[in-house]
Amino acid sequence: MLFTYFNDDINCKSSLMKLRSVIVDDSSLQRIAVAKLINDHPNLLLVAEYSNALEARKGIESNEIDLIFLDIEMPIINGFDLLESMSSRPQVVLITGKADYALKAFDYDVTDYLHKPLSSARFNISVKRAVGKYEQLNKVNENEEHIVVKSNLKNRKVFLDDIKWIEALGDYIKLVTDDANIVILSTMKSFKQKLPEDKFLRIHKSYIINLDKIEKYTSKNVEVSGKQIPLSRNKKTELMEALNTPS
Repeated sequence: MLFTYFNDDINCKSSLMKLRSVIVDDSSLQRIAVAKLINDHPNLLLVAEYSNALEARKGIESNEIDLIFLDIEMPIINGFDLLESMSSRPQVVLITGKADYALKAFDYDVTDYLHKPLSSARFNISVKRAVGKYEQLNKVNENEEHIVVKSNLKNRKVFLDDIKWIEALGDYIKLVTDDANIVILSTMKSFKQKLPEDKFLRIHKSYIINLDKIEKYTSKNVEVSGKQIPLSRNKKTELMEALNTPS
């Protein structure tokens, strides 16, 4: 069962930063308790509650979420199984009634680990850690050039330095980065307009490359991360000029 609170305010920027949070717990009483703690905290915004892991995964992967309050002991798919099934995940605060899971919990790089019953004081410590981690991650990246793309119904921030090349896939394009392949609905021409000309070059009808990622090239191919990418004959001179290489 899903209880959702998504509304227009979720994307509004304000001077007070709020982490978009969800609860995943099969116990309705526990969800009520956690929801009250979230609603009482100035740095949290409750956007959804989920009573099982399957619905949670669908909701989390199709929306922009910053923090998950996740119960470990759930039927069919437990909290650890949910984390393993997610390709990428936001920060996680695990909640459990048992102490046995502590060591295993931190194998999943969780932000914190809370024991039931929850106290507001200990909950606030978890939130402080989550806010600190969020601010640290965003401070590191705030000066890096990036673009925002929509993939799988989610807006994703992609840093230009992470992009190796862009590849045409029919009506879609694939961004190949250091960490993942991101498929978006776009043409090569329109996407190229979003990229800085001094950093990216279209070397073939099906490929745009990050000039900084080139390892070597010939008259027919460019090599990036060991992949041979075709170089159009009429793009060789443009490539050499971009790399300041004499012909």
